[in-house]
Order: sequence, then structure tokens, then C-alpha cells
Amino acid sequence: MSAPGGVSVPEPGEESADSAPRLWAIVGATGTGKSDLSLDLAHALEARGRRAEIVNADAMQLYRGMDIGTAKLPVSERRGIPHHLFDVLEVTEDAAVAWYQPHARSAIEQIHSGGADAILVGGSGLYVSSVLYDFRFPPRDDALRARLEAELDQDGPGPLLARLQQQDPATAARVDPKNGRRIVRALEVLAQGERNHGAALPEQPLLWRPRTRVLALGVERASLVERLDRRVERMWEQGMLDEVERLRGDGLEQGTTARRAIGYAQALAQLTGVLTQDEAIAETQALTRRYARRQVSWFRRYAEAEWVDALAPIGVQAIVEERA
Repeated sequence: MSAPGGVSVPEPGEESADSAPRLWAIVGATGTGKSDLSLDLAHALEARGRRAEIVNADAMQLYRGMDIGTAKLPVSERRGIPHHLFDVLEVTEDAAVAWYQPHARSAIEQIHSGGADAILVGGSGLYVSSVLYDFRFPPRDDALRARLEAELDQDGPGPLLARLQQQDPATAARVDPKNGRRIVRALEVLAQGERNHGAALPEQPLLWRPRTRVLALGVERASLVERLDRRVERMWEQGMLDEVERLRGDGLEQGTTARRAIGYAQALAQLTGVLTQDEAIAETQALTRRYARRQVSWFRRYAEAEWVDALAPIGVQAIVEERA
């Protein structure tokens, strides 16, 4: 039968196919409003009698205390919606996608088992893909990785990238030459006899969950650049240096992942006198723009993505009413 407005309603005792829990993903470049959309989506679902909980897919928002530089939504602004996988790592710990994937999928399975939809939110492309698609990761060798990371700290990514180019040119061509951790992981995998270090989508990715919808937020490039540059300036205005100084007390400089995060590395350099504030901000802006460009390229490959103009009014209710 139908309710007013043409919305289909199941007969008493009849379970609607649309009532089964769904996985949503909200993706896009940094600064496009993913967190706000996730909250709006959760409330739109609630208005239709569906509960929803949010799962983080931003690698740096996994870290406790990394708030300003990651634009992490404060607990007081989460509108009472349960959030998962925020503030679960210390800055001294390694954020790795092979660790993240089972934790995120476990959180989603628990949400679904409680009858709620799960909303995966973030811009870390590999982290998102590891959940949405049938990714499998090669084993890890902690001792080998430690040696490679020591080389990275001493000599930078250049020599390691040259080694990777000799051993596996195809993988080397896919890796960001400035991303030392990706280069280290590729060499670690190759040393164990594997050929693919896991930093690319499969040729024909298969969705992990059949009832999945992917909403991708897009912004025209010039407008996005302006938003990102201003966002970085606000980070410093809101106390980025104070946040990083506190994190130094928690061991930020001893970590292998957190200390290299965009903005945090530059703030550390300012605190130690390597960069002036103007230089730190300018470098962070340039790296953020480059990162956003890579994010857009990554998510453009998602065949399932429904692209939404982040600067236009978003009809969340209409999105919810559509069938998956």
C-alpha cells in the first residue's frame, strides 16, 4: 500500500526490502563538507524511521588529540549520533590501512546487526576503498619495515623510491614520490615475494556489501582551492601551534604516521625554527591542494559514486527516498 505522497509502505507483518540495513559512504576531497552531510543524512534517515551511525574513514582523525588540523567534528556537535573509530590511536602508533579495514568492517557489522544503517565518512581514498571493496592485504614484516623507516628518516624518500623503481616500476609509477610511508610499504611487500603493495583499486573492484550507496562531494577546482587556503589559515588562527605543542608532549615526534600529517609536520617545523609561520602556512596550503587533487582523481574512479555539488543545496531527503 502507499502512504500520502506515494511512498510505499509494507503491509502489516510484511518486511520491506528497503528495511534491511544499508551501507552509505560519503567521500570527496578535504574541505567539501563531508561531516556536515553525514549528520544531515543520518537525520534524514531518522525522519524515515531508520537509525544511522557514522564510521570514520579519515586516517588522521583516528588519532586522539589531532583535532584542529584534521577538522574533526567535536563531540558536542555530533547531534547525538553515535560515531565510531574517532580518537582510537595515540600519536605514537602507526595508522595502517591493513589495521583499519577489519576494525571499520567490524564496526559496520555491529551497526547493521543492531538494525541501523552505517555511514562511512572520509577522504582517505585507500581507507575508504579497503572497506567498500574486496581488498586483501599482504602480510607485514615489522622488523623489515622498521629498517626501511629508519632509512626514510635518515635519507628521505628519494633513495627508497629509486630502489622501488628498479624492483617494480609499475608500482613506483603509482606511488606519490613524496609519500615515504607508501614507498616503504611497497618495498616491504616486494621483499616478501608479493607484487602489489595494495595502494591502488583493483581492476574491477567488487563491493563488499551489496546494499551500498556512495555519495561523492565535488567542488569546482578554483572554489575548492580558495576554501582550502582559507581553511589552513583558520587552523593557525584556531590554535594549531598550541595543539601540536601539546601533542609533542604525547610523543608526536616519535610517531611514524601522525608527525608526517599535512599541517602537523609544518607546525612542528615552525615550532623548531625550521619554518616561519608564513612558510608553514604556505607549505601546508600547497600540500593540501595537491592532496585534494589526488583525492578527486581517486574517487572519480568509483563507478558507483553519485556526485553531488557541495556548494549547491543538497536534497538529502530526496537522496534517502531513492531506492539503492
